[in-house]
Amino acid sequence: MTAPSSPVPAWLRKAHDHEHTNTVLRVLAEREHARNRARHSSQNRNNVSLRHRLSILPPSLSPQKNQLTEHYSVAVGSEPGHQFCNRYMDIMPYDRTRVIIGGRYFNADWVRERMGGHLMIATQAPLPHTAHDFLSVIASAQGAHVRTVVQLTRNIEAGRQKAHIYFPSYPGQSWIIQPNEENRHLAPFQVTLLKTEAVDSAHCTISTVSVSEVVSGTAAPPVIFQHMLYAAWPDHGVPEPEDRAGLLEFIQLVDQRNRAICNVSTPEAERPIMVNCSAGVGRTGSFIALSSLLRAHGILGFNSSSPPPMRTSVSPLAVSPLGPLPEAVEWDEVAQEIDALREQRPGMVQREEQALLIYDVLIAAFMGKARAQESS
Repeated sequence: MTAPSSPVPAWLRKAHDHEHTNTVLRVLAEREHARNRARHSSQNRNNVSLRHRLSILPPSLSPQKNQLTEHYSVAVGSEPGHQFCNRYMDIMPYDRTRVIIGGRYFNADWVRERMGGHLMIATQAPLPHTAHDFLSVIASAQGAHVRTVVQLTRNIEAGRQKAHIYFPSYPGQSWIIQPNEENRHLAPFQVTLLKTEAVDSAHCTISTVSVSEVVSGTAAPPVIFQHMLYAAWPDHGVPEPEDRAGLLEFIQLVDQRNRAICNVSTPEAERPIMVNCSAGVGRTGSFIALSSLLRAHGILGFNSSSPPPMRTSVSPLAVSPLGPLPEAVEWDEVAQEIDALREQRPGMVQREEQALLIYDVLIAAFMGKARAQESS
């Protein structure tokens, strides 16, 4: 009698092995270490200590030193006039993928899912003096037309402010958000909370918010966006095992709500989602990696019961100057996704346990999909 086939893809069953995941973590860490050295070198090419850091790149990469420094440059974010806009001094966007709003500096990167193809914005949480820029991504004519903001950090964690609050707490209440001193010529924003709803099974609070520019004392027609806060992901960690079904539900809810608020009928028409935790790398990268892989395997998207439709307008990702992943891990879609995200924003999927979480949640998603199909 033939044993029933597993709903988990063969590559994922093969990958979910302690020895293999250790190899993946080591390979990914080595590649990110090389990127990190190149980033340091880009911050000040005339600094002797930084030149020294470049000189000690691994011998196998020495012919590529200049290419690596250019490709992984974070020079714009490290400029003295921009550093006050960085929540953490060691997390800055790549020059080539950074989000530019009206020519202003903003600590965020455009990120294309490798497997799923959807475009995202990965960013740090707002600071008091960057809240106006954050809202500009949503509201201004030069923005990205974002209609869904995903926040993966509580505003305060362990007694520390992790994200500045930029809209009111009570429905019907409005705030005026002023630009920072450097951009005082810009119009302020009026931000109004329209409603909130809790989805307890997804550990989520959804706030519907309107934002509009205030010109000569008059508010322009508002833009409506949804803020989706996931509250069960601790800083420097991962959701507890009992919370992971809720995480999967939250990822699916984000996908559904974004398509609904954007009122789109094709993958190409979907608007980007803006994702932040505190630094915009660890939890943010893990969320995007999971979204991508779930989308690629038909668990997210327009018809989650069948493979996702082809995205004809998706541009290919840039080829890494580090070369392809080694043969031992190149078949592993989780390794591919994490490495591709780190090519687009420094430090994505920051911690080892976050990478392991991706494998676990993927397996749970495939098993859950199979159970749902059996019961239907």
